[in-house]
Amino acid sequence: MRAPLSWLAEHVDLPDGLTGRALGEVLIRAGLEVERVEELGSDVTGPVVVGRVLAYADEPQKNGKTIRWVQVDVGPGHNEPHPDYPQGCRSVVCGAHNFAVGDLVVVSLPGAVLAGGFAIAARKTYGHTSDGMICAEDELGIGHDHTGIIVLPPVDDHGRALEPGDDPAGVLHLRDDVLEIDVSPDIGYCLSIRGLAREAGQNLGVRFTDVVARTTPTTRVDGYPVRLDDDACPLFVALGVSGIDPSRPTPRWMARRLVMAGMRSISLAVDITNYVMLETGQPLHAYDASLLKGEIVVRKARAGESLVTLDDVTRALDPDDLLITDDTGPIGLAGVMGGQSTELRETTTEVVIEAASFDPTTISRTLRRHNLPSEASKRFHRGVDPAAAYSAAHLAARLLVELAGGTLSAAETVAGAVPAMPSQAIDADLPSRILGLPVSRERVVEILRASGCDVEIDGDRLSMVPPTWRPDLRDPYDYVEEVGRKIGFDKLPSIVPPAPVGRGLTADQRARRAIGSRVAASGFVEVLTFPFASVEDLDRMGVPDDDRRRALVRLANPLAETAPFLRTSILPGLFAAVGRNTSRGNDDLALYEAGRVFFAGSGAATPIPSVAGRPSADELAAIEAALPV
Repeated sequence: MRAPLSWLAEHVDLPDGLTGRALGEVLIRAGLEVERVEELGSDVTGPVVVGRVLAYADEPQKNGKTIRWVQVDVGPGHNEPHPDYPQGCRSVVCGAHNFAVGDLVVVSLPGAVLAGGFAIAARKTYGHTSDGMICAEDELGIGHDHTGIIVLPPVDDHGRALEPGDDPAGVLHLRDDVLEIDVSPDIGYCLSIRGLAREAGQNLGVRFTDVVARTTPTTRVDGYPVRLDDDACPLFVALGVSGIDPSRPTPRWMARRLVMAGMRSISLAVDITNYVMLETGQPLHAYDASLLKGEIVVRKARAGESLVTLDDVTRALDPDDLLITDDTGPIGLAGVMGGQSTELRETTTEVVIEAASFDPTTISRTLRRHNLPSEASKRFHRGVDPAAAYSAAHLAARLLVELAGGTLSAAETVAGAVPAMPSQAIDADLPSRILGLPVSRERVVEILRASGCDVEIDGDRLSMVPPTWRPDLRDPYDYVEEVGRKIGFDKLPSIVPPAPVGRGLTADQRARRAIGSRVAASGFVEVLTFPFASVEDLDRMGVPDDDRRRALVRLANPLAETAPFLRTSILPGLFAAVGRNTSRGNDDLALYEAGRVFFAGSGAATPIPSVAGRPSADELAAIEAALPV
């Protein structure tokens, strides 16, 4: 997960002057793996300013190119005198043609250094002295577009008019610290700005504002029809937005944040769903409402069904795959990837926004079965907050209304409900006993409540219900770990457990050592041979067909097909060692080996008991009998 510091600051009151590196150290102490902090824009220095194009002349060249000789106003502090312009200007050679007179552009003047250490100086080219350079995205390190220069809007994000000579860093979101965090499976909620901001707020002791503010209502069916036919989807939210303008571009601030988070800008509607996913952690999908046919049904795949996914691959579906379908059949792999048949197009004006909750195990099996990792599946198989679905859908709808000119339908669909979280009870002093650090009951309660848990105190016992975004809090020791994380792992003492004394070696251990010592004292040299054998080895030894040594365990991936079994006797390896030595002229030898042999079990298939409860005695016996010994 890549998290820009400026984005985090919108959700948590970070202290003034806090750098990305300082925040990274805080998160590391809380147990997160901050791999690096990227200081974007730090390599762009010197005079880089907003300029207004005053005039230009297209000049064809002998090499077939047409360059523009441009006069640009870069502000009173940077302009040079020019006879045609009282305020002065700079004259620049530019190879791009995607701007007009009056446009605001980004100009790097002599003395500036751009991304990659590219120094700007006045230089003669195409018969002119270019006094600077008009910049493209890649030259500033904010994108990969080099096909045209950056044309700035007339106002910044706060509505202030841009003027020549202004610093463009703000409107370009040029400078930011980006934390790159390897999120472990047990804290999947940190695959979002919301989750990371919560962690930052709790560990810094500052206010956190949750973007998920809407309570999921009870079942509503007045929106687009949805039916849930499988328990792997407990909640499905569908909102309709009509009248969107597909020609509207993605705002620069949103596109920039997507790029900093490691995603590319595609189209406004798709970018909005990705943006909301990154912010809330809830994956979304937008369907072209005109392409949906009939009721949306969430169900398992049927025999012979297939789906063309967004990556243009036709995939044969497995009966265990969870699907989003309509009357035409599958239209998406639930929680993994959508299908092409209902994908947003350049002409899409009506969309249906999907925000759903899916069973992590089902999604995990599907993405591995199809080898189809995606940003959505990465989150779902780690656990997504089901209570965020309704808020995330409305956030995406609001952005479509504000940025794309759409209209949100008053009718909406909420199928299913947010699943209840399991409760757990622990002794109040359990964290102290396990962590080796005195932690008062009040402190334990404070930490767990700050983590979102409902905590009830009953004397020396604590009863907790975890928040919906923490499916990892199930075992008593999960809560102990949570307390330890929030205290800081660096503050926990390192205590080496005492070694048990007075037991000594077992009788079998003493016997093996005595035999080994006696054999070695008799002049034998101990060797270690590979524990692999073949049927031919047993044949050469004359082992009868009904001998137990014929109960061989075959390896699924043996080192050599000539010896694909685990040995049932040490002798074949010793014979081979003797033969290898004598073939090299070393015939004065005495070898011995003490090692393990392996016998196959009953040969019956190993039963797979239900996880609903402890396996029965018969099931345990069958498992034991099937295992090799």
